[in-house]
Amino acid sequence: MLENVNLKRKLSADEYNRFLPALQLRLYDLEKACWDLKIRSVLVFEGWDAAGKGTSIATLTQRLDPRGFKLHSITHPRSFELSRPWLWRFWLRVPDQGEMAIFDQSWYMRVLQERVEKIVPESTWRAAYSDIVDFERMQADDGIVILKFFLHISRKEQEKRFRKLEADPLESWRITKEDWARHKHYNEYVAASEEMLEKTDTAEGPWTVVEATSRRWAKTKILNTIIAALEHRLGPDAPPREASEEAAASDADLRIAMESLSPSPENLDA
Repeated sequence: MLENVNLKRKLSADEYNRFLPALQLRLYDLEKACWDLKIRSVLVFEGWDAAGKGTSIATLTQRLDPRGFKLHSITHPRSFELSRPWLWRFWLRVPDQGEMAIFDQSWYMRVLQERVEKIVPESTWRAAYSDIVDFERMQADDGIVILKFFLHISRKEQEKRFRKLEADPLESWRITKEDWARHKHYNEYVAASEEMLEKTDTAEGPWTVVEATSRRWAKTKILNTIIAALEHRLGPDAPPREASEEAAASDADLRIAMESLSPSPENLDA
């Protein structure tokens, strides 16, 4: 499955700078409409270390109203959480009316990291597939829009990004021994990821595999997918797509000027 993903997809800087302002403004309008109509959404970000989950979420939330979303960065459960049913800590993070809940890693740790690193026995992670599908179906039945993104890069690209971060004195702290240990088990993570995608891709909680070699391509695809899903959920209540062209053009000009003064990973993107 993942070996068939075209990881050479890319977007030029000019195209990205032209598209991004309009996409962010459109998402802001949809966020406000969902808030007014009490429509909830859950966005799940999974994928490889250094694939760009954090920067994609930063771009996604950059122009949103912070009152309308909550970001949850998920790590291994704490001691008191281990005494509860394993999905308990995620039920606590289900969004309130009108909110968007964004998960930087999620309940899928059970069938990825906890599986590959043998933190839990096979019987536990295998049982988790049906738990996850039921969990997401219950949310969908309650009106929540669920979108799941798997950011995919090659083993070679991951190593390249690790080494680049390690060489930067301001960024080297981000790469740990655990990251390199997971990199060594890349093929095992491929097998786990493919089984996860196969068993948990449902009508209620569809997966979108994002070609993430180009960060610009990845961010644009993610934003377009979210916009399409929220427009579909809102239906005739979705705000019209007018009024943004002039604002988007102005935003694009400002963005280009700022980036020319301060190079960022976006400028270095392929």
